[in-house]
Amino acid sequence: MRYNVSLLILMFTLKVSNLGKHYGKTLLFRNISFQLNRGDVLAVAGWNGSGKSTLLRIIAGLAKPSAGQVEMFFKNESIPRQSKRRFVGMVAPALCLYDELTGLENLEFFCRVRGVDCNGNDCLDIVDRMGLTEHATKMYGDYSSGMKQRLKLAQALLHRPPLLLLDEPGCNLDSKGITVVEEIISKQSQLGITVIASNEKREIDYAGRIINLSEPQERGHSPSRYSFSDD
Repeated sequence: MRYNVSLLILMFTLKVSNLGKHYGKTLLFRNISFQLNRGDVLAVAGWNGSGKSTLLRIIAGLAKPSAGQVEMFFKNESIPRQSKRRFVGMVAPALCLYDELTGLENLEFFCRVRGVDCNGNDCLDIVDRMGLTEHATKMYGDYSSGMKQRLKLAQALLHRPPLLLLDEPGCNLDSKGITVVEEIISKQSQLGITVIASNEKREIDYAGRIINLSEPQERGHSPSRYSFSDD
């Protein structure tokens, strides 16, 4: 099925129902449920190892939940599993780009993997937005850590996804890079849905809604409980 991108952004919904994850006998989280629509920014907080990155990977379809489900809807109709990757952009510390490709070649590759159309001008535009124009034809392996993070942001945004998943988006960025992240989140909040996994107060403050995966254990409650607030 082909989707009109502009219309999709307006009518896209993410629904997470009773999501749980455990590794053997180790429980990360359970009974996580929420629904997000255009304009929503959700922060997922919690101590290291509480499952923040895992939750984002499950939403992206990169990991399987132990319980529950993640659904994406367009005009109240479920988007098929095989099509979901077209509608998700993700940035994460564990995301690997290819050292032997240039910045532009990496972007073109990710477009092909997602099965979406992109051209040289699209790639150049997003590279310029990330402040990487002078480095676009350099090998990714020669990038600094901050430049690598900016290119990760570029690949997540290139296909204009209605759902943007940001795992520690400010990682390795200087003040100018942080400003780029702030601009990305601000624009995405007008166009689609953003989910941020972080322990940084600055990044959590971008969100209007918060899930704290470590709060239940700190208070001595069952891990099935979590914080979900609207500001």
